Amino acid sequence: MMRSIGIRVEPKSVTFAVYDFDSAEIVNIEKLNVPKALDIPERLKFIRSNMLDIFREFDITRAGIRITESNSQHLNIARLQIEGVIQEAIASSCVESYYTGQISNISAKLGFNRSDFKKYLEGEMDYEIENWGNLTKPEKEAVFAAIGAAA
Repeated sequence: MMRSIGIRVEPKSVTFAVYDFDSAEIVNIEKLNVPKALDIPERLKFIRSNMLDIFREFDITRAGIRITESNSQHLNIARLQIEGVIQEAIASSCVESYYTGQISNISAKLGFNRSDFKKYLEGEMDYEIENWGNLTKPEKEAVFAAIGAAA
């Protein structure tokens, strides 16, 4: 059984999707909310610990992280910190390989044009995943990152 995880970070949460290579299906989509009561180091520790548990629970072998666009005009420090901690957690886990991807990387891995990425997110185009239209934008990005990790 080979499984990948796709991760989409927001400043206060981490959305992840688990993809099973063999059945070509999304096994799970969840959102990990970061407790507001914790200070920054404790939040990062919380994320690291939970991500390691998720990697073990779902027997993850590959991972993809949808990272901030390099030309973003609104760089969010909290998001960047969380993305970094997740990369460190991957390095400390049994995950065999991972990639970090912006829209262009992920689109290329999935074999469609960069310009179609936003159309999929906005619902202008439908992707061949069950209940695609009901997923949030971060969930869709996590699904794309997970399938890209399997490619």
